[in-house]
Amino acid sequence: MNIKETLERAWVYFNLMPDKEDEEAVVRQISSGVSFRGANLWVLIFAILIASLGLNVNSTAVIIGAMLISPLMGPIIGMGLALGTYDLALLGRAAKNFGIATLISILTATIYFLLSPFSEVQSELLARTSPTLYDVLIAFCGGAAGIIAICTGGKGNVIPGVAIATALMPPLCTAGFGLATGNLHFFFGAFYLFLINTIFIALATWGGVRLLRFRQHEHLSPERMRQARRIVPFVILVILIPAAFTTVHTVRESIFERNVNRFIKGELTQTGTQIIQSSVDKETKKLRVVAVGRAIDEASTAEARRRMEHYSLGRYDLSIIQGAQSDSLMLLQGEINRMASSREAEHQRLLELSAEANALTQQLDGYTRYDRLAADVGDELMALFPQVATLSLARATEAVVPHAGADSIATAATPRVVALVSTVEGQPLNADDADRLRRWLTARTSSDSLVVIAVPSENGH
Repeated sequence: MNIKETLERAWVYFNLMPDKEDEEAVVRQISSGVSFRGANLWVLIFAILIASLGLNVNSTAVIIGAMLISPLMGPIIGMGLALGTYDLALLGRAAKNFGIATLISILTATIYFLLSPFSEVQSELLARTSPTLYDVLIAFCGGAAGIIAICTGGKGNVIPGVAIATALMPPLCTAGFGLATGNLHFFFGAFYLFLINTIFIALATWGGVRLLRFRQHEHLSPERMRQARRIVPFVILVILIPAAFTTVHTVRESIFERNVNRFIKGELTQTGTQIIQSSVDKETKKLRVVAVGRAIDEASTAEARRRMEHYSLGRYDLSIIQGAQSDSLMLLQGEINRMASSREAEHQRLLELSAEANALTQQLDGYTRYDRLAADVGDELMALFPQVATLSLARATEAVVPHAGADSIATAATPRVVALVSTVEGQPLNADDADRLRRWLTARTSSDSLVVIAVPSENGH
């Protein structure tokens, strides 16, 4: 069997033509979903309000519900079909209704956020302000799955799944939030994400229509057909140019982020040190890394700076903010204050850094709390348990790993507090005293799970 015969046999499994529905019925169905009047318009408004509420309260479930009922996919698929069949009338009608739907959606979201008493920036809002390569791929694959499902009658859960995956509603709501709060960074970032999703869904629809060999629009005169054959390729080219630039930009961003992660993991990771945050300032060309635990010494830092070129980060300056206790937080807070005095325009960046500082406060407190507590309970410990010479408290994570060949799987990691206790020589803790010490330390540390480990005294007492 030669290669041609093998490919022909394989194509039988991928050929869509036998599953293709009646073409005229498909065109009527898509054309009817283009219009935004009456019920469709009200469904869109309520879907926008639901999505805005979900973004406001940071609820993923509510946002998914809004995407399920949104009718926004109709005119986008209609534009893709019109491009694929040279139907200028449908293209004009779909583009007009798409513009109306977009405008109404942004106005509805803006009015909601103007009236809403909640103005905090939630993570679901932040996630809709900048497109990535994954958004491009999701939009294209979602559009392809949608048009194939519509044209082959295999709708099922495909269309709702496409509506959720491509996420057209949340960016529009975030754009409205940007207008309501005067944050143009949010508005342009979210609206750009919405346009990217729209462009790639339409492109995938156009490709699906061409793949399924839809007939060209029959009601065009020869002159209008010539006009369509000039206009449609021009429209496709106009769509493809920003799409190409976006794809290149997002690919570069993804490669850059991967290089940063590889650099941190390969050059700055060491035993006893935890990297808890990293960020890149592309304006000042600075890579900032926040670390706690054992300090990264000057020699290691210098070597890491020297090797940045190997990760395509040669133009960036490495700044390591580190400290065993609160030094990291103080240095980061100092940077926030300096930015506040010199860059009033970067209000959003200050908000993000403040959020990072708050997160660092909580994380650093978890690392240092038990050090402070061990010192604070010293007097009480001496009075209650005179046979104890030293006490060390630390937070640890325990995970049960199965033995080789066992049927069970590793259990989830469980946080615990570990107390290392050494006793005065010749005065070991008996079982009752050890249990009493464990219960007392559990109460003093307000811990759900505490383990006492007796170790030999190091000072010879």
